Amino acid sequence: MSADNQKPERLEATFAFPMLYEWSIGLYGSRFFQEIMNNKRFIGIKCPGCGKIYVPPRRVCGPCFKELTELVPLSDTGVLTAFSVVNYPFIDPNTGSRRPIPYTYGYIQLDGADNIFSHIINETDLSRIKVGMKVRAVFKDRAEMKGNIEDIKYFELIR
Repeated sequence: MSADNQKPERLEATFAFPMLYEWSIGLYGSRFFQEIMNNKRFIGIKCPGCGKIYVPPRRVCGPCFKELTELVPLSDTGVLTAFSVVNYPFIDPNTGSRRPIPYTYGYIQLDGADNIFSHIINETDLSRIKVGMKVRAVFKDRAEMKGNIEDIKYFELIR
């Protein structure tokens, strides 16, 4: 509100050209998505100091501050450590369409990794999802892969 209690003027910016941009996911991010796209598997990176394995790979170990260089293969299975059921509708920036709700976003500790990886859990019966359940990654067909996070379709519950 302005000082004289009138409604504020709406500010708007119009661009004549699209604002295209790109950013680098770095050497290890590229290797992570290449491994998914080429081999349908995950890789992590191991700390030479404390031995922690991170997924996706990163450059530096948080606790040790050591540079990380040793890539290691990881399983496509893990344990669901937490989850959230999302009921808020929004436009998915990757598809331009409204994401169907509800959907479940899971926090997964992949077998062999020491940190948490998050992704969609594919289960329509929400009462079946429990912390501690085993899950497995489901990847797109190779012909559909683009080298990004969407190459992982979802994680499914292992029954």
